[in-house]
Amino acid sequence: MPKNTYHLISLGCAKNTVDSHRVAEILNWAGMKFSANTDDAEFLIVNTCGFIQAARDEALQILDDLGRKKHSGQYLLAVGCMAENNGELIVQCCPNVDGILGTRKITDILQLMKRVSENTTLPVSDFKDLPNSQVAVEGPSAYLKIADGCNRCCGFCSIPIIKGNWHSRSEEEILADALRLRDLGVKEINLIAQDTTAYGLDLGLRDALPSLVQKISQTVPDVPWIRLLYAFPGYVSDNLIDVIASTPNVVKYLDIPLQHGHAEMLKRMHRPDDLAWVRSTIAKMRTRIEGLAIRSTFIVGYPNETEEEFKALVDFLEEMRFDRVGVFKYSFEPGTFSASLGDTVPEKTKQNRYDRLMKIQQRISKQINRTFVGQTLDVLIEGREQDLLIGRTYRDAPEVDCAVFVEGKVPIGSIIPVKIHTALEYDLIGKAVI
Repeated sequence: MPKNTYHLISLGCAKNTVDSHRVAEILNWAGMKFSANTDDAEFLIVNTCGFIQAARDEALQILDDLGRKKHSGQYLLAVGCMAENNGELIVQCCPNVDGILGTRKITDILQLMKRVSENTTLPVSDFKDLPNSQVAVEGPSAYLKIADGCNRCCGFCSIPIIKGNWHSRSEEEILADALRLRDLGVKEINLIAQDTTAYGLDLGLRDALPSLVQKISQTVPDVPWIRLLYAFPGYVSDNLIDVIASTPNVVKYLDIPLQHGHAEMLKRMHRPDDLAWVRSTIAKMRTRIEGLAIRSTFIVGYPNETEEEFKALVDFLEEMRFDRVGVFKYSFEPGTFSASLGDTVPEKTKQNRYDRLMKIQQRISKQINRTFVGQTLDVLIEGREQDLLIGRTYRDAPEVDCAVFVEGKVPIGSIIPVKIHTALEYDLIGKAVI
């Protein structure tokens, strides 16, 4: 087994993916080599997700499996969010883990490696020659993290416990990352943070996101798509709406996680509860931004959710007709405000409400998709499945939204016109127009 080799597994969200790429960048800078095979790597690294119980269960299962299979001379490291908040549980459940490193100190990965392996050839540095990059490239698409942490107090969420306080990156670092991604040839930059609309608040700036997005667009005008994810309700300003509407390479798409459609439920969630703002702002956006696609997420089964409150959510979904919707069953998270309320909604009820909401959104999604039949849409080609190409329109964020299946032969990474001829519940099928 070669020395100074590593295998890295990344779990969880896009923000975790960025952290994993940063770890890999540090290790490569230190002269280490990536191994695609776990048997051939000296260090096995799992960047864990600790957001909900299902994610923690997945991390423990992977760590346990790797721990049982590792052989002499291999070291298993648990890093990231679950390692930050549930290190003792990892030690208890996965005794073959050799080292643990929380997400807030994930860049100390080389120090941890030296400590567990006594490998004196590994350098430890302040990385002054390594750019403070916060990006992850996934094929022709990339994520660019503009901030980390969170200052919100949403009742169901453990992110502030795990990640700590909100911290905006400097414009200089973000623009340097955008240039780097352009030079790598990416066709899409997705701007991410726990709440992108909070950008700059910790720096004493107000409504700073529109200016940042404009500067990114001006810095990399030849990147065709710049996408904005995770906008907080109440913080979508007129300036931001104008920037999305008027900037050519900022896609007409916004992700606004609303979480529920009943004001009293939103209050118990410690979320913005001004549904009049939601209705008026979304109506304004749809008027001012031509072709706008809106994504939102909702939680069912939050403690003490009544059938009446759920019915209000159903009516809200029917009324708003969002283009993309994610639905999640409430997950009990120790340390959050909602933990004090208990996990009061039975799992069977949660599943039933989840199924009912998803069925409604499937119908809405198919109705919207049918409006594109006969139209020609630009599609970013990301892969191939048998005889069909797979891609996305600007209306679809990577990993979470829908796909377009394309008849034709073009290089992966191309943005091509596709004439749509079939609408499915979520996806579209079309033929390349080339």
